[in-house]
Amino acid sequence: MHQNIARRFFGRSTPKLSSRILSSISPSLSTSPSLQVSSYSTTPIRNELQAYHGTTILCVRKDGQVCMMGDGQVSMGNMVVKPNARKIRRIYPKSLDGKPVENGDDSDNDNEENGESKSSTIVGFAGSTADAFTLLERLEGKLDEYPGQLARSCVELAKGWRTDKYLRRLEASLLVADENISLEITGNGDVLESHDKVLSVGSGSPFAMAAARALQDVEGMSAEDVCRKSMDIASDMCVFTNKNFKYEVMDIKEKKEVDGDDDDKKDE
Repeated sequence: MHQNIARRFFGRSTPKLSSRILSSISPSLSTSPSLQVSSYSTTPIRNELQAYHGTTILCVRKDGQVCMMGDGQVSMGNMVVKPNARKIRRIYPKSLDGKPVENGDDSDNDNEENGESKSSTIVGFAGSTADAFTLLERLEGKLDEYPGQLARSCVELAKGWRTDKYLRRLEASLLVADENISLEITGNGDVLESHDKVLSVGSGSPFAMAAARALQDVEGMSAEDVCRKSMDIASDMCVFTNKNFKYEVMDIKEKKEVDGDDDDKKDE
């Protein structure tokens, strides 16, 4: 009976306050062993918004180009900290065909003239900045270890990310793309390739991905146009995504499908 009285009148009040009120009513109630007020609350504690949810990164491959685009909003809980962050990076290999790449504007111009600029990799990240750049450095190391093999480099990064006791605490997601393939890397050890050449991560990724898939077959729209329109739709629906878009575009190699007629002509 005493328990019902305490729960009815005092509810989730603190133990000290409850015992003080009980003792003022009756000294015997506060010393009763059956009236031990629990120090915990049955109300579930909701975690704060995780950092990697407050962004949108979209990658689309179409008509000989790959475009990766991200918004610029940085959120901390319910507050906008920065509206123009750059979440898309382009990384270059430290060596090409076993030859070191020199730093400087002249070397960059030479690489573009020789067509070697296509060997770069576009990376987009959603998550804590420190965690994302830690993974970005690891990815650069894997690309130097396995030059020209983005898929294998991502698998090796995911293995280390999953098994290392320090890396597994990193909260971020990565989208990577080169001239051959686009991949998504997560902390669960997943390395995913899209079946429809569209990838997206972040809080607005469902909206951006749905819009990109709908616009993928529209003629006359480039990969950049699809990304921009899809991100515009996602920013209208996701409160953690703004319209300050940053993007990188790169030419890709289209896989040529060999038809049966061509094989017959070759045989003739």
